[in-house]
Amino acid sequence: MKLIILVAAMLAWPMSIALAQPMGWQGVEAALGRKGTVQEDMLKVTFPRSDLKVTVGEIPIEPGLALTSWIGFKGSEKNAMMMGDLVLLEKEVSPVMSQLVAKGIDITALHNHLLNETPTVMYLHFSGNGAPGKLAEAMRSALSMTGTPMEAKKSAAPQTAAIDWTKVETIFARTGQKKGNLLQLSFSRKETIKEHGMVVPPYLGMATGINIQAVGNKAAATGDFVLLGDEVNPVVKALTSHNIAVTAIHSHMLLESPRLFFLHFWGYDDPEKLASGLKTALDNTNLKK
Repeated sequence: MKLIILVAAMLAWPMSIALAQPMGWQGVEAALGRKGTVQEDMLKVTFPRSDLKVTVGEIPIEPGLALTSWIGFKGSEKNAMMMGDLVLLEKEVSPVMSQLVAKGIDITALHNHLLNETPTVMYLHFSGNGAPGKLAEAMRSALSMTGTPMEAKKSAAPQTAAIDWTKVETIFARTGQKKGNLLQLSFSRKETIKEHGMVVPPYLGMATGINIQAVGNKAAATGDFVLLGDEVNPVVKALTSHNIAVTAIHSHMLLESPRLFFLHFWGYDDPEKLASGLKTALDNTNLKK
């Protein structure tokens, strides 16, 4: 009988450990004050700038379209790589940058993503390596220099009539994530992207992202293409020939391999027309099918 009990305990032991010890991101979430989403050995925490009322012309920009800060971690509870970008008003840039530098966080880019928005919004990209809890504390101190809401906003009541994105998704041959007025799509590249010898997966900003916001019978679209150098101008040509404006071309990282460029865009038109133009641009990139 004792032998049976011992064998049963030994068989149950690995399963109990697996259930009791998930990836230890709890300390990071506690430091940042909100839950994130986990994918394999990665955690991503988002901070929508719901405090901002930003417009491009007369079009109001929802946080999910272009106004969400994010912080991503890859690694373990003892050591992780961190990267992401913060959505900032101009007056917030200097205090945030000073705080990050003081905490040992690297600044990798500072630039616009949009054009002609009111008020002006800047995007500060960063990276760090080390104990994820300490990295998270540093980011929390930087966020405290801004008006970013630190409490996760409760989900709004569901819409009475969901937006039908079927035609748009058919053009892209891809199903996106839907939330309120938004459709969000992601397109991974075939290349393996590395920085400091560590693979940087699509989940941590290495996938082309297209966000589309319904505005009445039309839609606004923005996001960024992740491109190799020889893809930049074919994509520019494809976008501009479909009346989609290129709003920025720049880097987000410093030492990635292969070298990447991030091309941001803005379009406002019928949803299907926007999708067709963006799909033409995507066809000029080395996407994973």
